[in-house]
Amino acid sequence: MAIRTIRLKGDDILTKKAKKIEVVDEKIKTLANDMLETMYSNDGIGLAACQVGMLKAMIVYDVKWIEDTDSKGRKIKPKKEPHILINPIITYKSKSMVEVEEGCLSFPNEFDNVYRHEKIKVEYTDINGNKKVKSVSGMESVVIQHETDHLEGIVFLDRVKENKNIK
Repeated sequence: MAIRTIRLKGDDILTKKAKKIEVVDEKIKTLANDMLETMYSNDGIGLAACQVGMLKAMIVYDVKWIEDTDSKGRKIKPKKEPHILINPIITYKSKSMVEVEEGCLSFPNEFDNVYRHEKIKVEYTDINGNKKVKSVSGMESVVIQHETDHLEGIVFLDRVKENKNIK
């Protein structure tokens, strides 16, 4: 596994649409592992392939990584519970929305509130090439929406602008 360089604000790759992954081969598995290692080493909870310079439709995330605290609210060494989604497509979005403060590893020290769907259903291929469907809510829903936006060339600051136009 290797830690890859995270592409930052202003890099054109962050505005491009990712290409579908046709075969889950060793190169894709290596990329997935590198993405997880990169995400963890940068204290992130999600990462899209474009953020490490690859225009491939794959995201990784781990919402447990950041949430672990003990009964007194102190941070404890988090358990890793990584997820790898290849060619993810959100097939359902709840009408109910949540407002969350988001940040992004590609936009260090920039945070703003974004509205996201409270619940979603996502279809994807797992790292073994199997088709899967999962329904999620809460932070997991938010992270998947944030990362799948990256696959469309959309960054969270684009969503912030949309919010301001709604209000």
